[in-house]
Amino acid sequence: MEQNDSLEISKERRKARGAVSNPTGRFETTQRIETSDDWAIEEERALFKTAVSLETAKSMIVRNTSPDLPFDRSINPYRGCEHGCIYCFARPTHAYLGFSPGLDFETRLIARPNAASILDAELRKRGYAVAPLAIGTNTDPYQPIEKQHKIMRQCLAVLQKFRHPVAIVTKGTLIERDLDILSEMACEGLVQVGVSITSLDVRTSRLMEPRAPVPARRLALVERLAKAGVPVRVMVAPVVPCVTDHEIERIFGAAANAGARAATWIMLRLPLEVSALFQEWLAAHFPDRKARVMSHVRAMHGGKDYAADWGKRMRGEGPYAQMIAHRAALAMRKNGLSKTLPNLRTDLFAVPFAEGNQLSLF
Repeated sequence: MEQNDSLEISKERRKARGAVSNPTGRFETTQRIETSDDWAIEEERALFKTAVSLETAKSMIVRNTSPDLPFDRSINPYRGCEHGCIYCFARPTHAYLGFSPGLDFETRLIARPNAASILDAELRKRGYAVAPLAIGTNTDPYQPIEKQHKIMRQCLAVLQKFRHPVAIVTKGTLIERDLDILSEMACEGLVQVGVSITSLDVRTSRLMEPRAPVPARRLALVERLAKAGVPVRVMVAPVVPCVTDHEIERIFGAAANAGARAATWIMLRLPLEVSALFQEWLAAHFPDRKARVMSHVRAMHGGKDYAADWGKRMRGEGPYAQMIAHRAALAMRKNGLSKTLPNLRTDLFAVPFAEGNQLSLF
């Protein structure tokens, strides 16, 4: 039998996972449907366990020209993310690998062990123009498998060696392991960290982000980073209508008390397969709110589940979106949170001497 394609998978098999189904990727030519063989024999179905494959990366730095983003380049040490955030807009990228954006995205992960060496080579290319590099904007570089693979730490060591500016986004407290590097880079104005906190309610957080650290632990992370001199911004990303929207003020206040200097927020985005996956999740965990949530979402995107228009996709439009924006702005002012952190330095960038190279006499 194949994996269930359209029906909810049993709670036992998807324990501590975000998605409730595992639909076939949109590029696949065949569909996987679970069906009975009519033998009337109870068959034990396996749990969705985390599996990690290794990929030899050919390139690392990914460029973008989006006017919605404050950076033009990023890297991803991993594909897929074990945190399992049901709202993650990166889920559809798993379809390019022949996997499902559902449970596959959070269980069939890909690590890129040569990432640091490829990054080193790309930074040495003649004509490379330095600008802040973003990490964690697609999948979390400090998800649980980083503890074993240490790819993010290796990449961070490369960036420190080049004195290259970097902005990191994470929910993972494993970043504390790298405070030795981060604190040194922070002293030179080369690093800043965004910590994502979507809810302060443990139950809600566990349902939305089943394998991410609990909210209190993330606040402790903000405090530890701040005390180490690392500039921190709190990110309420996303704001989920009728589920977490009432928490904006509390999150900003708690983060400011912990030492965050800046704050940002993004409205719930449901591109491609994320919409169906998220609606399944709502039906499973918040059935009484599903209609209201989707009504707000569609009202912000011209009647659609999602509209990718630049300048609008991150915040939406209409009365509800305006109300959230107004509340967030007031909460930021009240708590002394800036919209941005100080600019990272780019003037310190220097290509280090490569191991094995011969020094020039002149």
